[in-house]
Amino acid sequence: MAPSRREFLKSCGALGAMIVSFSTTYALSGGGQGQFDTRASHIDPEKLDSWLAVGADGIITACTGKCDFGQGIFTAQTQLVAEELCVPITRVKLIQCDTSVTPDQGSTSGSQSTPTNFNTENLALAAASAREALLGLASKELGEPADQLTLTNGVISTRTGRGVTYERLVGGKQFNIPLNTAAKRRSVAQWTVLGKPVPSLDRADLMTGQFEFLQSVRVPGMLHARVVRPPEMGATVVHVDEQSVQHIPGLKKVVVRKDFVGVVAETQYQAILAARQLVVRWHSGPELPPQKQFFEHLQKQPSHDVLSVDSQDVEARLGAANKIVRARYTYPYQMHGSVGTSCAVADVKPGGATIWSATQSAYPTRSIIAKLLNMPPDNVRVIYVRGSGCYGLNGADAVSFDAAVLSQAVGSPVRLQFSRQDEMMWENFGSACVVEHRAALAPDGHIVAWDREDWVASLGNRPGYDQPGNVISGMLLGYEPEPLKPGPAKPPSGKLRNQSNAVPSYFAGCISGTCGGGGTIRSERALTHTVRSPFFTGPLRSPLRIQNTFANECFMDELCAHAKADPVAFRLNHLQDYRTIGVIKAAAGGGNWQARSSRRTRPRTGVVSGRGIACVAYEGGNGYAALIAYVDVNLETGVVRPSRFVIALDCGPISNPDGLQNQIEGGILQGMSRSLVEEVTWNEKHVTSVDWETYSSLHLDYEMPPIESVFVTPPGVPATGAGETSITVTPAAIGNAIFDATGARLRELPFTPERVKAALREAQGQGKQA
Repeated sequence: MAPSRREFLKSCGALGAMIVSFSTTYALSGGGQGQFDTRASHIDPEKLDSWLAVGADGIITACTGKCDFGQGIFTAQTQLVAEELCVPITRVKLIQCDTSVTPDQGSTSGSQSTPTNFNTENLALAAASAREALLGLASKELGEPADQLTLTNGVISTRTGRGVTYERLVGGKQFNIPLNTAAKRRSVAQWTVLGKPVPSLDRADLMTGQFEFLQSVRVPGMLHARVVRPPEMGATVVHVDEQSVQHIPGLKKVVVRKDFVGVVAETQYQAILAARQLVVRWHSGPELPPQKQFFEHLQKQPSHDVLSVDSQDVEARLGAANKIVRARYTYPYQMHGSVGTSCAVADVKPGGATIWSATQSAYPTRSIIAKLLNMPPDNVRVIYVRGSGCYGLNGADAVSFDAAVLSQAVGSPVRLQFSRQDEMMWENFGSACVVEHRAALAPDGHIVAWDREDWVASLGNRPGYDQPGNVISGMLLGYEPEPLKPGPAKPPSGKLRNQSNAVPSYFAGCISGTCGGGGTIRSERALTHTVRSPFFTGPLRSPLRIQNTFANECFMDELCAHAKADPVAFRLNHLQDYRTIGVIKAAAGGGNWQARSSRRTRPRTGVVSGRGIACVAYEGGNGYAALIAYVDVNLETGVVRPSRFVIALDCGPISNPDGLQNQIEGGILQGMSRSLVEEVTWNEKHVTSVDWETYSSLHLDYEMPPIESVFVTPPGVPATGAGETSITVTPAAIGNAIFDATGARLRELPFTPERVKAALREAQGQGKQA
């Protein structure tokens, strides 16, 4: 059975006295179903002792429900605690995402970690509450008013020099108080630890090979496992011939549970052999839609419709317009393509289970595993350990479910690592979608009406607290994905959040954080059709935001070209939101943008150069970015090479400039790969992009162009996310730069040489006709 929280905390030495009261009735946000919601647990997030403690040695141990998987939040959260308690970061020990000790903060996703923990609640509030409590205790100890005391390096002092340490005041004891909602945060002007470019605290270990990833976790008595996935989408088990692998030495068990099949052996090699040689007969699944006609197929399927904004006059305005511009954009399925395959270790015993997992959703994963094992959630402990690189939903959750089921079946600890094909064929892909635009231009070039309609392929998602079937493991075990309920769209009511960036920033119905006034276009409609996907889908860095922004910003560029206007000036003329305007101006200034019309004579041979801009108010108000991409296009080969990027980013107060720069550069690099080469492929039965030969991504030796960043920091605004803003604008900026260089408009990703050459031929043909 997993150790109790009391036992775990005692094992942490200085944290030993921080024992919280168990509560099964409190839920931080009402026990909702979304990926950012939480549920009641044994750790009460209203209690200060649930978040941090001061040890007898002066070390401050803090607990967070937001994990670091490469985005640097471990370092930033450590800085946050150190800042609020006025100690160096070396005095802070951070524990992340262990369900026996950390509060439930839902999933680490959606660029929500910084808004969640750095603004007014959760970790920041806990650290500020602790500071206020310590000042109160020191005031009594020193006989001085709290507002007359100073804090330096864990010592609270009077003006005369008398002082008392944190550990003397509370070291090894509980605070025994609730979070103080009135606790005053330290202002940006007071920062001494936050705001500094602190290198990632794990950087040295990562660079020297000393960092322990999940794949290296070992447990006494541990066996090894492999899964046997269906050969095609929708296939079901007919018969498993266990005799076909009985000759393999070290084989412990063949596990069959409904359509889930796995093998357990003494070594990983033996498990691999057994998985390869196990004979399984399957019922064939349904035939997949042809890839070449997939987007047309998508637009003909039953759908669940959402009308995000509707001024109810779009058709009339379009009907009366002299000039209407139309365009259709398509975005393919793409995968996480983690370099290392997903892994988990599970130790399931009759009384409880411990799972070491790279999930970004520790508490939801605990709930799902408890359901799969028919075990109370409090008897399941999930410990986050960093695994294969992922911003979204690769195989980390599925492998954790599988490992738990296999461990329970064999009665021993089990380590499971997916094969390359397991990972790439069955992960939750980023959704494919189609976006169609219609817009009317006035004689002066201003946009007077814009109609936007998109079709999104969806199946599954994060499993949350009670949807095992949202990933392949749960479906094979007999659970269905979240149902898609087709139905017509209802008229929009009230102000809706623009969480998927389906609503262009130029609509009057879109301001920061809500739909309701960010642009100048008042005749507007945005309609989304969600269609059942033939493949599992889920969050992939900037889920649907990157797809929608690609279509929105490229179409905005098309409208600009028709208006014979400069792309920067044209955008500014259609915006009212000051923060979006701010990043556009900052990027243009940083890139020394010179105004010009996109309609001009271009060379017909050789290598041509161009520039393009794209901007986004991420999720309507969770970060702002404008990116200028400079590209070189070889007109003979169709190869596109980005040569320079200039990005302006506004995420409010910056907790760590070094970490922010890393996120910007990583986002643009991944965005380049998704723009230029990445695309899932399939035939009539199964996915065919199942390894690095068949699924393209930029190679590790790709020559990265220089990236120049401009940080925009308006005063008096809260912190927002930053991990997904730069990737969101990268495809559109590159696409617009290709048009600027060549006069050819690409409306389908990725921008492969074949597609570039086809667009060049089309543009040249249109030029001859003109």
